[in-house]
Amino acid sequence: MNISTILGYLSIFGQAAFYIYAGVAHFRNPKFFIKMMPPFVQSPKLMVDLSGVGEIMIGLGFLLSDTRPYAAMAAILLLIAVFPANVYMLTSGKFHRIPKWFLWLRLPLQGVLIYWAYIYLLN
Repeated sequence: MNISTILGYLSIFGQAAFYIYAGVAHFRNPKFFIKMMPPFVQSPKLMVDLSGVGEIMIGLGFLLSDTRPYAAMAAILLLIAVFPANVYMLTSGKFHRIPKWFLWLRLPLQGVLIYWAYIYLLN
């Protein structure tokens, strides 16, 4: 097994772990995620639950080669959908315990995560 193959597996399992962990976090600490919801979001608790389930499914989808492209597309769509929540976290003033630099960093990080998922649409 060459280094490229090993890095590929680490990338796949890294994404799977990232999304599964994030999805489970929605159910472990729903108040935090509800607080992230911009005021225009209807039924914030339902949206937190749905996005949590979606992230878990995306993570599991990355584990199987047949479902990986679908998981990648779902991840991209989810990352686009949650971007307003990241902007809201930065601008609402509700998250003063989180360093401002980290809230700013989350915005371009969305692009990195989208690209990371996108590379699996090409395979």
